[in-house]
Amino acid sequence: MAEKLNTDKNDLTPKEIVKELDIYIVGQDKAKKAVAIALRNRFRRQKLPKDIADDIIPKNILMIGPTGVGKTEIARRLAKLTKSPFIKIEASKFTEVGYVGRDVESIVRDLVRISIDLVKAEKMKFNKEKARKNAEERILSILLPPPKKVKGPAADLNIDINENNSTREKLKKLFEEGKLNDKTVEIEVKSAMTTPFEIFSSSGVEEIGITIGEMMPNMFGGGKNKKRKMSVKDAFEYLFNEEQNRLLDMDEIAKIAIKRAEQMGIVFLDEIDKIAGREGSAGGPMVSREGVQRDLLPIIEGTTVNTRYGMVKTDHILFIGAGAFHVSKPSDMIPELQGRFPIRVELDSLSRDDFIRILKEPKNALTKQYIQLIGTEGVAIEFTDDAIEEISSVAEEINSTAENIGARRLHTIMEKVMEEISFDASDVNSGKVRIDRKYVKEKIEDIVTDTDLSKYIL
Repeated sequence: MAEKLNTDKNDLTPKEIVKELDIYIVGQDKAKKAVAIALRNRFRRQKLPKDIADDIIPKNILMIGPTGVGKTEIARRLAKLTKSPFIKIEASKFTEVGYVGRDVESIVRDLVRISIDLVKAEKMKFNKEKARKNAEERILSILLPPPKKVKGPAADLNIDINENNSTREKLKKLFEEGKLNDKTVEIEVKSAMTTPFEIFSSSGVEEIGITIGEMMPNMFGGGKNKKRKMSVKDAFEYLFNEEQNRLLDMDEIAKIAIKRAEQMGIVFLDEIDKIAGREGSAGGPMVSREGVQRDLLPIIEGTTVNTRYGMVKTDHILFIGAGAFHVSKPSDMIPELQGRFPIRVELDSLSRDDFIRILKEPKNALTKQYIQLIGTEGVAIEFTDDAIEEISSVAEEINSTAENIGARRLHTIMEKVMEEISFDASDVNSGKVRIDRKYVKEKIEDIVTDTDLSKYIL
């Protein structure tokens, strides 16, 4: 059983999910537990008969806590852990229908696009070896075209093709050894095509089902091949990518991707507190915050959205709302939306001890990142415990006197501490730098003691 769990991330128990999250995120046990249970319930639902499973709706989660305490990271790592389609959206970017702004249905369309990319990447990985062999054969055929079939009276002649096969095998060996990489060959490449639709699409216009380019491929100069000379290495790379795309069955990919988005999709609605207001409340933007909530409600409750890949049901997509709720409260949301986030978890503000752990324990800890980055220049960096304690103390102090931005404060302070080393490391062939409390104080003490300056710099 344990061996299965190590290879199948879709069958992790809640305890194992929390353990995986602990590798990257310090503390916030309540939030980790909540998302672990929500994720496990998804797997449990998939084992039930369809008539029962369809009636079990996901228990959406509302995370409450200041910025920089791990809300987004928990959701992102959860999605990565299970290879689920994941999208982070700022709720404040949406406006009520009838105003200029993003349409809430674009959330689902973007989620499906991400799901398509995930499935496509998996299929490409699966077909990689076959695509490589096909591309190799095409390169060899360009370097040594196959002999033409002899017709007419000459067909009765005894022509030995073994010599050609032998040459091909020799070329294949040279190619695999990389000895033909710089040789120039001529191959057919597809010309790039840009349509007005693609320009509009990048500007935020929603999909219309069939692109202009698909309807009229020749109008904008597309659909034509042209000869181009390039090195064997570049030609192989081009043909390899072409073969990988050729082996993809987009109908199958779309079918799998839609199902994955429907059953495993995670939407992280950040800044949901910014739209937590009702009609008649004092202040607030001109565009109705309650209107945005009502537009989001059908997507969260469960509806069907039309995308270029097919119809997508949102009934079982997991929505994780997040916000600081400094000014507003969850109870300021419309009752219908409140009811769609039954699980509420409050994330703790980070203390000095948390900052120490964040700098030392996670797999992607900041100190480890700097050690690896500067190590590429041949310079070894060592952070002492008292240096980490000093950085953590400063982070806590600045967060308490200025805006509390959580662990993001560590990034700013670390950049100031490492600035000189990062600048000079390229000019040093090798060496070792020991960063202790004294070094940290030298770099940031003047900024910390000047309250006005620290607000701008740190």
